[in-house]
Amino acid sequence: MLPRFVPRLLPGLLLCLGVLLAGCASTDTGASSTATGTVLADAAAPSWAGDLPTVAVSELPAQARETLALIDDGGPFPYARDGAVFGNFERELPRHQRGFYHEYTVRTPGESDRGARRIVTGQGGEIYYTDDHYKSFRAVLR
Repeated sequence: MLPRFVPRLLPGLLLCLGVLLAGCASTDTGASSTATGTVLADAAAPSWAGDLPTVAVSELPAQARETLALIDDGGPFPYARDGAVFGNFERELPRHQRGFYHEYTVRTPGESDRGARRIVTGQGGEIYYTDDHYKSFRAVLR
């Protein structure tokens, strides 16, 4: 048999437990949405990403992941322009001296030319992805 005070304490204990659990399930997660709708923790964004939206490598199209693997391996690249200096004339990326950025084509199935998708890398390890031919970029998180 339970002591007489236990039934009186039980509602109070349940209330305290509910308050604690509600605090743990706060709606403010400190997360942000990316252009793809993927939610990533703010802490995951490197400082070089600035105000750009971010995308995890796993969320990139398969062809972009293939291009990243080629970049990591140093090629060979399927397009003559792969590895060329990216001028950043659109000023969508942080400004650096000419030669800081290099661009690589991301194959687009069904396209007969290079298409609009690119990976742009920076000398400091920065990786950016665009699928609209430099109109917008997302910082790629590895």
